[in-house]
Amino acid sequence: MFGNSLLLALREIRRNVMRSFLTILGIVIGVAAVIIMVTIGGGATAQVTQQIASLGSNMLMVRVGQHMGPGQANAAPPFDLADSQAIYREVRSIAAIAASSSQRLVAVYGNKNWSTTVNGIDNDYFRVRNWTIETGRQFLDSELRSGKAVCLVGATVQKELFGQDDPLGNKIRLNTFSCQVVGVLESKGQSTFGTDQDDLVLMPLRTLQRRITGNEDINLIQVSVVDGGSTDKAKGDIEALMRVRRHISATEIDNFQVMDMKEITKMFTSTTQILTALLGAVAAVSLLVGGIGIMNIMLVSVTERTREIGIRLAIGALEREVLLQFLVEAVALSSFGGLIGVVVALVGSMGITRLLKMPFILNPGIVVIAFLFSAAVGIIFGFFPARKAARLDPIDALRHE
Repeated sequence: MFGNSLLLALREIRRNVMRSFLTILGIVIGVAAVIIMVTIGGGATAQVTQQIASLGSNMLMVRVGQHMGPGQANAAPPFDLADSQAIYREVRSIAAIAASSSQRLVAVYGNKNWSTTVNGIDNDYFRVRNWTIETGRQFLDSELRSGKAVCLVGATVQKELFGQDDPLGNKIRLNTFSCQVVGVLESKGQSTFGTDQDDLVLMPLRTLQRRITGNEDINLIQVSVVDGGSTDKAKGDIEALMRVRRHISATEIDNFQVMDMKEITKMFTSTTQILTALLGAVAAVSLLVGGIGIMNIMLVSVTERTREIGIRLAIGALEREVLLQFLVEAVALSSFGGLIGVVVALVGSMGITRLLKMPFILNPGIVVIAFLFSAAVGIIFGFFPARKAARLDPIDALRHE
């Protein structure tokens, strides 16, 4: 009986192809929108996680100031190298620590100039930040100790100053100070915070302090916790140690902050997941609109086929058979719409993610759920027209013109 009902439903759909397509258009849009929104949201979440991971694994960032914002770093005394050494000496489970100081300067090479960030670092910076050198080398111990005029450049600085030329061995001028390029950093691209990670110049910390800033201030201390170590415990230990070293009483608030990159990752991913769920829910409304369209067309179909229904009932067809026929037709319509919507969603998702340069991460579960939901819409919104057809009086139906 079901097979016969399915054949009749397919025949009716084929008889009115254009009307059937317009009927399922809402289902197609709804299914495609839900899958595309969830896929893009998954790609955005993965991209955020990847970008934050590029900052460093198991990393803590110790900054001056109560919170991030304009002027906060100037509201509290800066760190010094002794603070970094004390953290490494007294806090357990630390794999590496990198103190750095930064200054915004104009880099000049030949007739080209570029405003960039100059960071004074030591070689532990590369380990903490998971940063490799594409060409060239790290700083020599003698260069770090003596404050020699050498530097490494990021991919953006290389592009803006040197173009296709090899920067190794050449000298760039930072305001009135010149340094020799000994390496080029591997590109990391844009960070989650919207900044270009490749727009920087690295030089020995002692060089920056002696030749540029003229002081021994440290702006940032980056700490890498050993694999398997607790970043929460390390964070608490650092906060306790820095409160003592900075003479902060029990009634005073911290004039520094320790940020856990895992917490930042969790915050960003939860935000993108919430936005994805909201967008998916909004897109799912299209499925309900499509269901209403199916119900309206099925009611029209019942009216058009009233005489056919009357003949079937008059020659012995049962009400449940007529009900099943129209219900199967509604489900077939919505299922076709779901299948087309899945195809449109896959093509659209791949195109959009490629355009936005984010990973394409398909969630098979949401594809199955969207398709099953489209079939359920056919059952729900097709039941009323099917019941109306099944309850027609055979005599009145045969009299229908």
